[in-house]
Amino acid sequence: MLNHITLMGRLVRDPELRYTGSQVPVASFTLAVDRDFGGRDGAERQTDFIDIVAWRNTAEFVSKYFSKGSMAVVSGRLQIRDWTDRDNNKRRTAEVVAENVYFGESKRSREDGYQSAPRSSSRDSYQSNPYQGGYQSFDSAPSAGAFSDLSDTDGELPF
Repeated sequence: MLNHITLMGRLVRDPELRYTGSQVPVASFTLAVDRDFGGRDGAERQTDFIDIVAWRNTAEFVSKYFSKGSMAVVSGRLQIRDWTDRDNNKRRTAEVVAENVYFGESKRSREDGYQSAPRSSSRDSYQSNPYQGGYQSFDSAPSAGAFSDLSDTDGELPF
């Protein structure tokens, strides 16, 4: 069976980071996602507000580097949860359990437009990498000295 979902949208509010009793970080946030259809022929575009839950390193990453208005790409799985409210009524909630969260726009476009003020100057230059257990910098481009000219002796490609 396959249960995989990928969403792209903007955070409706700042992520809320909490810890379980055993000190496992969990972050929750809501993503506003426009539907692909609508908005054509003068119709108003529809938006879905989808609850997202992230655990452990992904939770800490989201709470540190994303805020209200940030564009995010979330991949994970859809989860349906049954629970009972204060009035003893049975409820059902659909949410996405995030496995990976990526920046959905460049650092420059966030600074120029929609995003609220950043929490720190280097906050947007990292991407979570769950396989390496850390963060990977995408802030710097290779310098011109990192490339070397190929000699064109016979006109053939060297590979």
